[in-house]
Amino acid sequence: MATKTRTKIFTHLWYAKDADKAAAFYASIFPDSRVDRVTPLLSESPSGPPGSVKVVDFTLLGQRFQAITAGPHHEFNDAISMVVLCDDQAELDRYWNALVEGGGKPQACGWLIDRYGLRWQIVPAAFDEMMRDTDQARSKRVTDAMLKMVKLDIAALEKAYRG
Repeated sequence: MATKTRTKIFTHLWYAKDADKAAAFYASIFPDSRVDRVTPLLSESPSGPPGSVKVVDFTLLGQRFQAITAGPHHEFNDAISMVVLCDDQAELDRYWNALVEGGGKPQACGWLIDRYGLRWQIVPAAFDEMMRDTDQARSKRVTDAMLKMVKLDIAALEKAYRG
């Protein structure tokens, strides 16, 4: 039997319900994304009867992810978030708006919680460089500006960076 190249490491997400719907929602937002497979567990498990637990394999922006619908044992929180680096304000706005649509909640500093409870950071691709600038005054101005925002405004961050 031929071996297939596999991703050695990937993110696995536990949903109380609707992991397949969450994966389809994310795949509808990002390019090079799709739901690859939904596999019901055919055995009785601590999370429910046969068929009630589903493992969902999906791809977002070309990267492998996996999710499980297995009951309300674990909720998402701010300790883990998905970070999306955006090249311009139009891309940032598109992802932000799509992820808050249908019940998502905007948070501070470029964070949001989607309708399934997963945390996201939608940020400019250049943000890390601005934050790590060796000129501490620049870094502080960008940080101060970011801390006043909900959805990040790239032009305002760049203006703060430049002084």
